[in-house]
Amino acid sequence: MRILEVTDKPSERLFLDVVDTIYKDDDAYVRPLDGMIDEVFDSSQNSYWGHGKAIRFILLDNNEQVIGRVAAFINYKKAEGFEQPTGGMGFFECINDQEAAFKLFDTAQEWLKENKMEAMDGPINFGENDNFWGCLVEGFSQPGFGMQYNPPYYKNFFEAYGFSTYFEQVTNHLDLTVPFPERFWKIAGWVVKKEGFSFKHFKIKEADRFIDDFETVYNDAWRFHENFTPIDKKVLKATMMKAKPFMMEDLIWYAYHEGKPIGFIVLFPDVNQILKYFNGKMNLWNKLRFLYMKRNKYMTRARVVILGVVPKFQRSGIESGLFWHLKGAVDKNPHLKELELSWVGDFNPKMRVLQESMGATFGKKHITYRYLFNNKKKAQVRATAIPVDTKYNAQSEKE
Repeated sequence: MRILEVTDKPSERLFLDVVDTIYKDDDAYVRPLDGMIDEVFDSSQNSYWGHGKAIRFILLDNNEQVIGRVAAFINYKKAEGFEQPTGGMGFFECINDQEAAFKLFDTAQEWLKENKMEAMDGPINFGENDNFWGCLVEGFSQPGFGMQYNPPYYKNFFEAYGFSTYFEQVTNHLDLTVPFPERFWKIAGWVVKKEGFSFKHFKIKEADRFIDDFETVYNDAWRFHENFTPIDKKVLKATMMKAKPFMMEDLIWYAYHEGKPIGFIVLFPDVNQILKYFNGKMNLWNKLRFLYMKRNKYMTRARVVILGVVPKFQRSGIESGLFWHLKGAVDKNPHLKELELSWVGDFNPKMRVLQESMGATFGKKHITYRYLFNNKKKAQVRATAIPVDTKYNAQSEKE
């Protein structure tokens, strides 16, 4: 076996196409669009290259056939925020061969060591955590758009190599044909009628304003998360524009108090229900097929990509109010049968409780692992939980 760095178009193609070997007999797998992965490693399209670096490798067997791949990367905005400088590895794919898997892990580790890192998290993305994040360990059904999917044996590879759980990610499912619990709607009905509160759905023609509001809420609501860094508005705008072909404006809602943004929920129709027929390619023929399938309601579920409320208004029923307005959009689109609530880390107990209150049921579990290069050194090996009462913490900061 030998490792080859991805440096040209032929090796880039091999990096992408190895999944055809890994998943040839797996009906649940949906190949991500090749263009989505290419963009991650294109410095002109991925803003993370402005504060980081990345590299890709493929693994060849003795017959010069590709049997695996891996990428390693460093986000310098995050790397130095841990007790030990921590890089990332991801886009890992491998045949069911532990020796091959370990060779790929070793390759990522050595590159990160050369770049002064002392640990690596994986599998993660060289970008935001809404895509290509975590190792699937339970719930091997068709993945929602952007959600990581892999064979069950990957878990054994990571743990046998010495990776430890950094945090668990749970994805729940919500059956839209079953009414929400009565208590949930009672709270929602009270919130939407409360003086000073208003709710608006996203409009693409006013995208800049809504993106500004998203930035305001996100940077306040997520600041108590471990190793927080403010969101990059360029990344946010690019994400919204890429989602434009399948976006439904009334599946994205914002909450306001006296005109100021205080919360949001973002849902996208699950475009994987269409992309599963495209084998990673978005050529002219597939673009035409996409339009046909979209028009004929092939997308029957949606994914809750993100939900957030600023600390001052948490535990005030704002989340229920957002779902109240979302229900109207869902009622107008009866072809939508299910919501995928993905994903919530075990460091976020409040959100897990909220999903349970809605009647959501377990769907999938992923694990984000961490591997310490020097196990004897004191280092952080588990994500810090978000304080339960961030509302109190935010008030304390002002006093």
